[in-house]
Amino acid sequence: MQLLVRAMTIAKVLASETSENSLSISELSAKCDLPLSTLHRILKAMIKQGMIEQDEQTKQYRLGTIWMELGLQVYDTMDYISKIRPELERLARKVEESVYLSKPAGLDTIIIERIDSAANPIRIYDQLGIRIPMHIGAANKAILAAMPVAQAKETMEQLMPHEEIAEFEAQLVVIRQQGFAISHGERTAGTSSIAVSILNGFGEVVGAVSIGFVSFNVSPEHIENLTDSLVETGKHVSAKLGYRGK
Repeated sequence: MQLLVRAMTIAKVLASETSENSLSISELSAKCDLPLSTLHRILKAMIKQGMIEQDEQTKQYRLGTIWMELGLQVYDTMDYISKIRPELERLARKVEESVYLSKPAGLDTIIIERIDSAANPIRIYDQLGIRIPMHIGAANKAILAAMPVAQAKETMEQLMPHEEIAEFEAQLVVIRQQGFAISHGERTAGTSSIAVSILNGFGEVVGAVSIGFVSFNVSPEHIENLTDSLVETGKHVSAKLGYRGK
């Protein structure tokens, strides 16, 4: 178990290197807090499994392609590909903003799809695969609001100070009533997000579709238009996943 935890720590450190995407063994040792001898043994095992690669010239380490291969295989088995992506692309073209698809993962959500609008050079860029705590942002609040109340509260209790829960629950009530969530600057100053939950044929929340946009000089009318288009898309996506409504 310890070996697995250490290997995943190494993989996550390499994945977070957005510049060169490679590190020397001494850099990995410092970032992973592992002795060089221990790290060397783990790296050899990871190379054998295709989890990492070592550049023959620089001797630096980077992630292996096995992660992409496995990720694409999992991605291809999801209904999100054939059923949801066309709706996201349609929405992005219509609103000319970046559109995201988030999926619950424990106490977080993961951004698993992003459609950028070619018509808008100003983009909100959230990286695919990043985890966001469930209580932060419009997409996550839309997901929480669509959960059974007891499940949502249990999630909040694990993420938030007790004294903040009542106010947060009141926000979720409003989101349930209006059918969408909106947030301003919760993760990045000067940006806003609108989101709706998506449900499957069992009425279970399986994710959220959101629109991210720069909030400077945005009129209430534009936000209303974005919201209307998003709510419509959310209904179409849920229907494609088998949801028939109440």
